[in-house]
Amino acid sequence: MAAETMRALELKAYDGRLHLVEKTVPQPGPGEVLVRMAAAAVNPSDLKFTVGAYGLKKPLPVVPGFEGSGVVVAAGPGLRAKFMAAKKRVCCLAPETKDGTWAEYMVADARKCIPLQKNVTLEQGATMVVNPWTAMAHLDRARRGGHKAAVHTAAAGALGRMMLRLALRLGYPMVHVARFAGQVEELKGLGAEHVVSLEDPDLDERLKDLCGRLEATIAFDPIGGAMTGRVLAAMPKGSVAIVYGSLADEACAIRPEQFIYEGKRVEGFWMPRWVEKKTLLGRIRMALSAQKHLETEFQTRLRVRVGLEGAAEAVEAYKKDMDGGKVLILPNGESALDAPRDSASA
Repeated sequence: MAAETMRALELKAYDGRLHLVEKTVPQPGPGEVLVRMAAAAVNPSDLKFTVGAYGLKKPLPVVPGFEGSGVVVAAGPGLRAKFMAAKKRVCCLAPETKDGTWAEYMVADARKCIPLQKNVTLEQGATMVVNPWTAMAHLDRARRGGHKAAVHTAAAGALGRMMLRLALRLGYPMVHVARFAGQVEELKGLGAEHVVSLEDPDLDERLKDLCGRLEATIAFDPIGGAMTGRVLAAMPKGSVAIVYGSLADEACAIRPEQFIYEGKRVEGFWMPRWVEKKTLLGRIRMALSAQKHLETEFQTRLRVRVGLEGAAEAVEAYKKDMDGGKVLILPNGESALDAPRDSASA
């Protein structure tokens, strides 16, 4: 009997080019489940992965995609796998060495699956980890570190909006840096009080004034390049810049004087490493919190929902404008989003 096949987007080289291929449906091993993918997010980390610039590489050819959602249709040996099979609807993260979420089916480590509550749709579940957990991590770091206010250098993106809304709920002051002047009023409409734009001719002076008045001593920067040194220069002595991305694709430019005389520093943040340090109970709490607020703080604005056939073009468009909303790949079409919720966790 011939093995069942599926469609997938495959990377044959780390050149960013996606190929629609037909592959054999994988089978789950011990502790694994087979998920029929309903939706898969496209994040900046996925784009970095496709060109070999992410924190891990997988054997080629490989299916990209770190985050998605779907229905468990088979389970390998193990209690955790059986538990996920009973829950059915899950958010799932791609394994570190195998194919990812941009396919009709994916084998997932049962420990990296999260049962979806009945009020959470599969579409929402596809974006409930990477950005929401990063937003929670950043605000937790800022508040626990005793920083009276924080700066975020990509305020108009999906994660920037989540941090804005979460900070408002927590009553935590933030300075939001938008890319374009036209985004300033939009962010203020979401409730932001302190917003500046990279197109502002007085950006450095305004940023320094805001950081001084608010005592903003921590910045979260997914851009890198000149932006890291620029925001660090605007903050008071002893401040720290947390670099968690490299959208500029350039080395961070920082004056030595900032380190030597002003006691400033730069640190890195990688969400998978942060999650690894969490206990099982801590991860459960994060999952519950994210699901609770998916329609409020952690809502995701979508640019387009697209099948596998049009995904490569949609990903290219997303590369050119990441502030315009998320691309959501639907490997099995719109109908896969309508899976019954009776088996989901309460």
